[in-house]
Amino acid sequence: MAVKKQYAIIGMGRFGSSVANSLSKMGFEVLAIDSSEQKIQEVASMVTHAVSADSTEEEALKALGIRNFDVVVVAIGQDIQASILTTLILKDLGVPMLVAKAQNELHGKVLSKIGADKVIFPERDMGTRVAHNLISPNIMDYIELSDDHSIVDMRASTNMIGQNLIELDIRARFGCNIMAIKNNGHINISPLADYRLREGDVMVIVGQNDHLNKLELALSEL
Repeated sequence: MAVKKQYAIIGMGRFGSSVANSLSKMGFEVLAIDSSEQKIQEVASMVTHAVSADSTEEEALKALGIRNFDVVVVAIGQDIQASILTTLILKDLGVPMLVAKAQNELHGKVLSKIGADKVIFPERDMGTRVAHNLISPNIMDYIELSDDHSIVDMRASTNMIGQNLIELDIRARFGCNIMAIKNNGHINISPLADYRLREGDVMVIVGQNDHLNKLELALSEL
């Protein structure tokens, strides 16, 4: 079984704490970092580790072993300068996957230019949705229907292509239902069990949140 990814989230505002909380609930190891001791105390119980540190200090990040984390999310709030400096330092330290939150389009362009692998705009991306996307790049969208149920748009992974829905057996294995399959603007509602997945197919799957989480985790380890 693959080793679960480790995530570090820098900045425990509403967005950062939402991403950290969502990842923790899915069973991942999460390090929460913020310069505010109070914010760290607020999130300490919901993450694996919570540390008060200044992310604009290279030595502080080195001491936390930040480059050992698979994914680092820079979720710093209003301080654009701190966000940019932190992103630069992390890139310089060789973090494998660097995701940064942007306040606006211009800030986003700067973050992309200095090496952020993915730039997120919180107005468009909820923390929960981002957390699901971090787990598996095949998760394209995640919509919460209620506290217990959600809909996920999931791209068919390479090893799924050519399999039919009976062989995948998502309903029996994970308790989730494939409602539709989208491909290049076309939607196949209630696809038949013998439908074989093709390249570019996106499955629209509905289920209980804990069942969907198991499905995502299984796919992330393929």
